[in-house]
Amino acid sequence: MNILVAKTPTDAETIAYTLITERLAGKREFVLGLATGSTPVGMYQMFKRDKLDCSHVTSVNLDEYIGLAPSHPQSYHHFMEERLFNDVPFKESHVPRGDAENPEAEAARYEQLVRSIGVDLQLLGIGENGHIAFNEPGTALDAKTHVTELTESTREANRRFFDTIEEVPTHAITMGLDTIMNAREIVLVATGARKAEAVHHMIESVPTIDWPASILQAHPSVTIVLDAEAASGCSDVLQARGSEAADRFFSIRA
Repeated sequence: MNILVAKTPTDAETIAYTLITERLAGKREFVLGLATGSTPVGMYQMFKRDKLDCSHVTSVNLDEYIGLAPSHPQSYHHFMEERLFNDVPFKESHVPRGDAENPEAEAARYEQLVRSIGVDLQLLGIGENGHIAFNEPGTALDAKTHVTELTESTREANRRFFDTIEEVPTHAITMGLDTIMNAREIVLVATGARKAEAVHHMIESVPTIDWPASILQAHPSVTIVLDAEAASGCSDVLQARGSEAADRFFSIRA
């Protein structure tokens, strides 16, 4: 793992955005895995600010709520349109269909799609319970794209996007851990003290299904970008090395 500890959330977002733009530069074709939630919003604003050319980029999103049509204001399809796609055109963009008549069949279709095109770089966030995408604790490490039941803690974390907890979907279609690990490169961003425990287990604990993100320790090319608060649960040595790495990152590109 390559770990960078930035001073602020904005600095962490800037590092991740810079990594993405460097990978896109000079490529004729590129497949970029995208995430939703609050973590990537700042990066998507940078895409729009810079009018980033993504005409050669195919995007694939990690997940979608079951039961929500693409036009639903809280669907991830709508989220991506509002936060990114309406302002930054991509060659193609793919999000699972939450309103599919057969969610299991939709999960299988999406798995085949993702495998067939191959993800060059996957952007990830991490949940407070260590989930990546909607791979909740207990998910098999070899899981492919599948239908999953959301934990109450995950639903509560997403409650702020809905009027009531009852409106928060109970299930989702999500790329599996094995699907995510098939990406050639992974960049995970975590900011805020609420993510500190999950970040600690992801980086410093023995990989376990109890903390799904810990599987990333086995990936050959993964960069973890944190702010100081998200890194606060990690060892002092890791925090110091990560801060030095972030400082070098900015100095090299200054």
